[in-house]
Amino acid sequence: MKKSYQIISITFTVFAAVTTANAQTQRLPLDSVLARVAANPSLQAYDARVSAQNAYAAGAKSLDAPKISAGQYQTPYQLNPNTGSFMIQAEQMFTNPAKLRAKEDYMKGISKVTAEDKNYLKNQLMAQAKQYYYERVVLEKKLALLQNTQSLLEYMLKDANIRLTYGKEKLSNIYKAKAELFELDNTREQLNNDINQKNIMLNTLMNRDKQAAFTVDTNYALKDYEAAVTDTGSLANTRSDIKGISRNIELQQLNAQMEYSKRKPDFGIEAGHMFSYGGMPNQYILMASVTIPIAPWASKGYKANLKGIQYEMEELRQKKADMLNEAAGQLSGLRTDIGSKKRQLKNYQQNIIPALQNDYKTALLAYDQNTGDLPSVLQGIKDLQAAHMESLDRLQELLTLQVAYERENESN
Repeated sequence: MKKSYQIISITFTVFAAVTTANAQTQRLPLDSVLARVAANPSLQAYDARVSAQNAYAAGAKSLDAPKISAGQYQTPYQLNPNTGSFMIQAEQMFTNPAKLRAKEDYMKGISKVTAEDKNYLKNQLMAQAKQYYYERVVLEKKLALLQNTQSLLEYMLKDANIRLTYGKEKLSNIYKAKAELFELDNTREQLNNDINQKNIMLNTLMNRDKQAAFTVDTNYALKDYEAAVTDTGSLANTRSDIKGISRNIELQQLNAQMEYSKRKPDFGIEAGHMFSYGGMPNQYILMASVTIPIAPWASKGYKANLKGIQYEMEELRQKKADMLNEAAGQLSGLRTDIGSKKRQLKNYQQNIIPALQNDYKTALLAYDQNTGDLPSVLQGIKDLQAAHMESLDRLQELLTLQVAYERENESN
């Protein structure tokens, strides 16, 4: 029993040392990481594009530039003409206000589509950040578990060396314990490499120095998504890619209004003044003009465009329905997987790990009483560590499914 208390004391000492070391490094909780990812340059590029499109829309109601001309009008080629005139003329076309409003509305609609594209990318980046963060959390837990296992093996090896001096232990068993201890070094190296990789990925998403070290909050929350119900109506209002299709449909409707406005006439005015030669009275020109877009040879263009826009809108509606159906199916499958992984994790925590802990304690007690051997204790430690690692793998799979569900449902 004294040995068991010593092992427990060593375990707590190891955890305290790891905690003290981590405290010296910047700690970033998940919320802080996500806040930094929200300022990713790729998202800021979308903001700039939206601003540009809104700026373009501000000039949609501008008219064509006026035209001014000057020169000889109906003047003979002789050097001193006594007929003809010198004319100054100005022209201005006035685009129908309905056309200008339709154009402005269409250009404003473009920025709304871009805004949803930005939201879609933001959702993907947030999901990536959460995925990398949770992977880092699980790796930290595995590293702590490995440190705990190492402390147990080191203590057992120390005890076995003492027994060896009294002829109560075999040298082959000591070599086996050393091999188990050295094997942990490779596992630790791989875990540290994986942690560094996750750091680089997270720093890249946060637009920081790629090698900047930080610690994570190892607390996590498991959501009860397996009991949720998919509502396609709310899904259409929350998913940015589906909202993007809705914005595209609205944009095509605005495009149709812009095409339909082409059937409205434009107006123009022309004014000119002529300085006549040879004593003839001065003259002027004042004329108004109007376009006739309903003429059959002029109306074919916008009529064909209107027909094509209707087909494009139908395509978008079908695409939206398909995406809603696919998203509902994805969410249903994810809920089933989440429920299964939770049951597996619960089985590890309530049944498998406690059973292996009892097996290890039994082997350790037998070893203390000289009725057992070191290989049995080592195998107990190895099996217990493997079960903990498998449990953490199930936890990682569960967190991955949770992130996938939040990405599909576009929820926090």
